Amino acid sequence: MIKGMGIDLIELERVKEKWVRHPEKFVQRTLTERERERYQAFQSDKRKLEYLSGRFAAKEAFVKAAGTGIGKAYSFQDIEVLTGEEGAPYMSVRGVEHQIWVSIAHSEGHALAQVIIESRD
Repeated sequence: MIKGMGIDLIELERVKEKWVRHPEKFVQRTLTERERERYQAFQSDKRKLEYLSGRFAAKEAFVKAAGTGIGKAYSFQDIEVLTGEEGAPYMSVRGVEHQIWVSIAHSEGHALAQVIIESRD
């Protein structure tokens, strides 16, 4: 049974403004340690911005699906979006036992993420 669904669309330029102003602080706050490892492996700033924006959007989509907001029940550090062997993203959230489905897409100027929370029974 679906418990919640959330979607988030973010302009890359909006993320870029925060990223350029305080690059280390913004990355440390937004990405978990394992997400930062993948982020650091990208050579181009364009790909780093897409990755950062996609993860930001996915985390925002999760809290919308959960019916809360960042900083209320969950922080960015509680939500982790990694990449599976096939290249698809997957999400784990501290303290959440439900199945979480996540999809992330990028265009020239936007990142989009959708999250569905589904009970396991």
